[in-house]
Amino acid sequence: MTRELPAVHAATLAHILSVLGDDARIDAVLAGGSMLHGGFDAQSDLDLVVVVRAGDYPQVMAQRPAIAARLGSLLAAFSGEHVGEPRLLICLFGPPLIHVDLKFVVETDLQHMVERPCLLWARQPERIGAVLDAASVHWPDREAQWFEDRAWIWLHYGAAKLLRGERYEALGMLAYFRDQVLGPLLHRRSGRPQRGVRRIESDAAADAALSLTMATVETASIAQALLRAIELYLELRQDDPPERPTPHMPDALRAYLQPGD
Repeated sequence: MTRELPAVHAATLAHILSVLGDDARIDAVLAGGSMLHGGFDAQSDLDLVVVVRAGDYPQVMAQRPAIAARLGSLLAAFSGEHVGEPRLLICLFGPPLIHVDLKFVVETDLQHMVERPCLLWARQPERIGAVLDAASVHWPDREAQWFEDRAWIWLHYGAAKLLRGERYEALGMLAYFRDQVLGPLLHRRSGRPQRGVRRIESDAAADAALSLTMATVETASIAQALLRAIELYLELRQDDPPERPTPHMPDALRAYLQPGD
């Protein structure tokens, strides 16, 4: 595995495995992200799952920054509550700079996962491998109604901020809408897991469609991007129509965004 990685990543991973392997509280280290899906390059993160003995878990969670500091030249680290994953410690090491995600779990957490990680190291590899083989693996794709219930509220928010003159708020909502709605629906159209806008550029049709929702800082450009986001959502919605379309949309939002038309 490490021989297939760029030199910096390979050396970092080898050191991490060595240090964690010397910690009797750690049972296994797994890998996700690009190491699992492919396309690993010099800009990739190391996405690691650290399996901790259940009895030692509270202690390890309390000592995560200190554990990370033993893994290399730690520059900064913070936990992942902002992405709904408090078990995650997000780390930056270097120089040379390298991003490492460490998610601390217990063995029973491996019974239900969004993807099947690859096993990098384990004290009892056959046991951990059996747990992974028996796991329920399901990517949390959203249903059509989830998008419909949120799309028009988010688009209205962007339009309201633009009409107030808060152009950067409107631009921020456009980026959020691409990540939460348009990107996932474009992935859905191509039969891929709904992973935001991750690697969307590799799909030429999706890239071209999403690029139309980009804007400059000018008011007219942002307004046009919002209108294009409306149109793209309506097109993508047809792939799997929601059971309860939002009343008066899109006409009400178009009229709100273009009051003089």
